[in-house]
Amino acid sequence: MTEIEPRDVPDEAVAVLQQYLEDEHEFLSWLDFTVEEFEAGRMVGTVPFDEKLTNPTEPPTVQGGIASTLIDVVGGIALRPYLSDPLDDDIATINLNVNYLRPAAGDLTGTAEVIRAGNSVGVSYIEVVSETPDGEEQPVAVGQGAYRMFRS
Repeated sequence: MTEIEPRDVPDEAVAVLQQYLEDEHEFLSWLDFTVEEFEAGRMVGTVPFDEKLTNPTEPPTVQGGIASTLIDVVGGIALRPYLSDPLDDDIATINLNVNYLRPAAGDLTGTAEVIRAGNSVGVSYIEVVSETPDGEEQPVAVGQGAYRMFRS
């Protein structure tokens, strides 16, 4: 697998990506997903705490699928600068590995770092941090995603 160099990410990319997610991606919009940072090889996104996303525990904790979704999304978006056409080419998840470390009780923030981007497959490492039930900000999940990169 040949390693590919990323394209530069324009300054307005965060705003364009956020607008696309709000206007076109109903699931991520429903989660109130926000793009915090986006640069070549790195993506940070947040899903805010919401009662509708919690387990029936006391205190309420965020259902694990939300962290998994965040890992998948930021891991894939981080690879977009490595595509021939970052806006129109596609990415699909091949494999996703998630390790849950502790319960999350606040906003979830996922940070993805690209490990490697080849001609057709890219791999990202992702860490999700949140406030825990004891009030500390800590990693609550880590993951790795492999993604098929469809180049035009």
